[in-house]
Amino acid sequence: MIPFNKPPFLGKELEYIRDVININNKISGDGIYTKRCNEWIEKNVKTKKSLLTTSCTHSLEMASILFNIKEGDEIIMPSFTFVSTANAFVLRGAKIVFVDIRPDTMNINETLIENAITNKTKVIVPVHYAGISCEMDMIISIAQNHKLFVVEDAAQGVMAEYKGKALGSMGDLGCYSFHETKNYSMGEGGALLINNHKFIERAEIIREKGTNRSKFFSGQVDKYTWVDLGSSYLPSEINAAYLFAQLQEASKINNKRLELWNTYYEELKPLENRGLIELPHVPKGCKHNAHMFYIKAENLSERTRLIEYLKVNNILTIFHYIPLHSSSAGLKFGRFSGEDKFTSKESERLLRLPMFYELDVASVKKISQKIKQFYSN
Repeated sequence: MIPFNKPPFLGKELEYIRDVININNKISGDGIYTKRCNEWIEKNVKTKKSLLTTSCTHSLEMASILFNIKEGDEIIMPSFTFVSTANAFVLRGAKIVFVDIRPDTMNINETLIENAITNKTKVIVPVHYAGISCEMDMIISIAQNHKLFVVEDAAQGVMAEYKGKALGSMGDLGCYSFHETKNYSMGEGGALLINNHKFIERAEIIREKGTNRSKFFSGQVDKYTWVDLGSSYLPSEINAAYLFAQLQEASKINNKRLELWNTYYEELKPLENRGLIELPHVPKGCKHNAHMFYIKAENLSERTRLIEYLKVNNILTIFHYIPLHSSSAGLKFGRFSGEDKFTSKESERLLRLPMFYELDVASVKKISQKIKQFYSN
């Protein structure tokens, strides 16, 4: 069976974990490897401050606290996203306002955002699906005109760019994921990227359980105490050590994934030319990171048959999000702005193909060949 995903492992992860246990004698958060990961992100993303977290979910929760979200506030985002994007704000009492997506990128339709804004709107949350950027120039312009915050859900966006800027570096805040399904992994983990300087000090407090512990360690205060809201958002140093080994080889991982992505595209392009499937679209100005490769079948029925056909041929493929606005919680905590023209329809067509660092080109060609066989029948 060709699996859908296999977490990346390059070799130095165990060496660094042993280093944490045997030499540094510190396995809780904010040790030397956490600092190295944050420094790598700050240097490569060009964000003012990176704070490694226990998950992208928790990074989003921190953003919600930093924006002082309260009951009755409205948050604009796509419905085609993971539940964490919404939950982070629902936990603070906000109402989610879902906006339809663009069928070409599966990202929020930037031209529909302004119609969704009310006097209760506080934040716009663009989700960069598959490591392909939303139209950030327009989104940021809308946010500035209406005095709204922007937090980029760039869970899938590490090493991807929009007009030369790293995803996660353009909004007030950005959120990364280092879950085992992502290009770079620490098992469970994430990072909060702070691009608006005014949020740095409070973010450090929130991340340290609401205490000014970071000031204590930097010598700014002689003891630390409880000063604000917060929780335990620091990942283990063991997780950070695992991640740092991969960040050191980020270009190597990225180049391999791009090779696999391009092979899929070249192999399956003839099917698209015949009008049988649709392939991912990368808009001008976007530099993607090969986070995933998906195809779109004609409809849900065809996708279901294709999944089963590939499974019989020892290839595991998976569909993706069930739109949040169609769920029971989505109906309770949110509303859809305008018409659901593409969100539900396109989500039912989308099928994700195996994509991970250890996958080889021969396997990609084999998968592609089986898809061609399916359509030849």
